Amino acid sequence: MRTREQVAATIDHAVLKQQFTDADVVEACRIGRKYHTATVCVRPTDTPLARKELKGSGVGIAVVVGFPNGHSRAEVKALEAKLAIEDGAQEIDMVMNIGKFKSGDFDLVKRDIEAVVAQAKPKGVPVKVILEICYLENDEIEKACIIARDAGADYVKTSTGFGDGPATPEAVEIMYRTVGKEMKVKAAGGIKTWETAVAYLDQGCSRLGISGTEAVLTGAPGGAEGY
Repeated sequence: MRTREQVAATIDHAVLKQQFTDADVVEACRIGRKYHTATVCVRPTDTPLARKELKGSGVGIAVVVGFPNGHSRAEVKALEAKLAIEDGAQEIDMVMNIGKFKSGDFDLVKRDIEAVVAQAKPKGVPVKVILEICYLENDEIEKACIIARDAGADYVKTSTGFGDGPATPEAVEIMYRTVGKEMKVKAAGGIKTWETAVAYLDQGCSRLGISGTEAVLTGAPGGAEGY
C-alpha cells in the first residue's frame, strides 16, 4: 500500500490556469511545501515568485513551455526554456507541436523537442514532452513517444489539462510499453481522486500532474492525518 508521502513525492502540483494570480501561485507553493510534492508546476512568468516561495523547501520548480497549444516556433520554445531555467526552473514541461505531428511533419516535431532539450540537458534539467493524447490515435501515441525519446527528452506526458480530454489508462499503457524502459511517464489531466492517482502509479508512471493535490491526498487511507 502506498503512503500519502510516497504519492505526494510523485506529484507536480499544477497552478496553470490563465486567470490565476500571484496569490494563487503563493498558495500553490504553500501546498507544495505542506505535502512535499515533487514540484510546483508554474507558468513561465511565475518562476521567480515560485523560486522565492519554495526556497529551502526541497520542492522543485517545473515550468511549462509552449503551453498549452505547442505551436510556437522551436526557437521560441528554446528561448522560453532558457529563460525559465535562468529564473530557477528545475524541470521543463513542453508541449509537442501537435498540429505538425498530425500533419506528418515528424522531422519538425523532433527538431522542436531537440531545441528545448539542447537548452535543458547541459544544465541537468529534465524535459517532459506533453503529447496531448486526446487528439492522438493509439498508433500516433506510440509514434510520438518514439520521437520524444529520439529527441533526447526524459519524460512523455499525457496531457496539458487544457485539451478535450484527460489522461487515460489506455494511453499510459501504450506510453509505458513503448518507451518505459528508456523514459519516464507522467500522467496529467483529470486526476481527481486518490484511487486514480495510485492506479496510474501502479501502471508505471513516475510523475502525476495534479491541480487538486489536497483533495487527492486527503482521500488517502487515514485522510489528512499527519499534515
